[in-house]
Amino acid sequence: MKHIIYILSILTFILSSCEMHELPEASATEDDIFGTESGLRTYSYSFYNNITSGSDAYKGDAMSDYGAVNSLNNFLRKDAYSAETSSGWSWTALRNINHLIKENNNPKLAETVRNNYTGIARFFRAWFYYDMVVRFGDVPWVDQPIAVDEKELLFAKRDSRTLVMDKIMEDLDYAYEHIAAVNSDGTTITKWTALALKSRIALFEGTFRQYHTTLGLKNTASTFFNHTVDAATELMEKGPYRLNTGQGVEKSQRHLFISDAVQTNEVLFAVAFSKDLAVLNDANWWWTSATYGPRFSLVRPFINTILNIDGTPYTSRPDFETEMFYDEMQNRDHRLSQLIRTPGYTRNGVAAPPNFASYTYTGYQPIKYTLDDSYHDNGRSNTNAVPLIRYAEVLLNLAEAKAELGTLSQGDWTATIGALRARSGITSGINSLPTKVDNYLQKTFFPLINDPVLLEVRRERQVELALEGFRFNDLKRWNRGELMATLEWSGIYVPALNQLIDLDQNGTFDVVFYDGKESAPSIKVPAGVIQVPIAGKSTNFQTLTPTKHLEWFKAQSRNWYDDNRQIFYPIPATAIVKNDNLEQNMGWK
Repeated sequence: MKHIIYILSILTFILSSCEMHELPEASATEDDIFGTESGLRTYSYSFYNNITSGSDAYKGDAMSDYGAVNSLNNFLRKDAYSAETSSGWSWTALRNINHLIKENNNPKLAETVRNNYTGIARFFRAWFYYDMVVRFGDVPWVDQPIAVDEKELLFAKRDSRTLVMDKIMEDLDYAYEHIAAVNSDGTTITKWTALALKSRIALFEGTFRQYHTTLGLKNTASTFFNHTVDAATELMEKGPYRLNTGQGVEKSQRHLFISDAVQTNEVLFAVAFSKDLAVLNDANWWWTSATYGPRFSLVRPFINTILNIDGTPYTSRPDFETEMFYDEMQNRDHRLSQLIRTPGYTRNGVAAPPNFASYTYTGYQPIKYTLDDSYHDNGRSNTNAVPLIRYAEVLLNLAEAKAELGTLSQGDWTATIGALRARSGITSGINSLPTKVDNYLQKTFFPLINDPVLLEVRRERQVELALEGFRFNDLKRWNRGELMATLEWSGIYVPALNQLIDLDQNGTFDVVFYDGKESAPSIKVPAGVIQVPIAGKSTNFQTLTPTKHLEWFKAQSRNWYDDNRQIFYPIPATAIVKNDNLEQNMGWK
């Protein structure tokens, strides 16, 4: 409901007063809030502020292995991140949630009404705690209202992740059982949203326990895989969702991310925006600007994992290492052309190849969230809805959990991975389980995985969910965090310097790469052709690999500590100082 977009700001003052039991005169009383359904509804709207915002969703992969950026996050620079600079140890959102759960007992309201809003609160409490566990590991479990000064937490010990994760599962089970809504416009949660979130969280926990053996919890991983299977199966069998296919194989997936209206056939939950309400996002600005965003450019090792249209690996092409950009983009999974600028892409009716003048470092320039009208590029003017939970993810969660359990059948494959590939135009392998390991995928990303089914499930996840904010957490749960420091940030093939290149083969040259030790190319360059220096000045991080592919930031090393401390963030020093019962996460000081 679009009124949620603006009603949340009104609630800020009311709810902060309720927390302190200092209600404003001529305003809501506790009985107004907890004694009426409209009061509970209004209070529950405040919880939507607690989760990942629309902006965070389309910026969520800014720190990832498969994206070259203009400056490194301190978290990936050696000795640049510490407890003194850490953040996130905040419990304000939990206070509001627990306050509703405690006070929602007015007998004037029907029990089903009260249970519905308690279910909504417990959904958001589960999401809150999931984020905290992912960020910090063990955290205090608090299911009672917290005083405004948070004294209960100032001296609390950290509870085990086993306790907290079990509580999260309980909260989501309660939410599914008691939330009344079975449909919405996509901006409010339903009982199905609880199942989808449960499948996400249980998969994270199952794989985290499976691959982080030092926790001593590997023998309980299957419990969470089964939670994933149960939740996803229930949603698939009883829920109203399906994959969006209405725009054809070349446009249906991206349509979910550039449409103003939430595409509720596939999207369970999204953040909506409105020009009329002056609530807008800045996706275009962030994804096209030379200065506002990080100039995020996808890298070649990831692009190489996107299949050919016939379902074979791209790296099975005999000349894949030396294909020019135009040829590299041909006959590929149609998600590639919905993810990045490829030949034929236009903006305002004009050919728009990768922009080496002021954006891309690798040649793989994302378009997943950007509107094709350049009017939106220079400020906050986007109105496209931003999905947070969609049915495609649920299919992937089910497939991965069953692959981990060794129970993924041919029918399961067809209904999940096969369906996603069919949606994007892939013509073979959609109805049969893979039997052969893709050596490139294995060697580059998952060298310890020998199961071809699990490898293909992971391939599908990283392609289907690219740029949606999952990547860093996926690498952490798979215990592949080192990819954040080691994956080559390379790009398109450059056969020679001082050679004019027509990226989209439309008859117009687009770019020329030249020796950065020189002041300009040694050939005559037509007007409008972008000139990119390679190496040379110490401040120029654009270089070439030995195989003549663009490479970015080779001179500035990324860091993943050998002790694996970066699977968690450090607890902020301000919290440690106040609480002698808190122990810092491993490796952090």
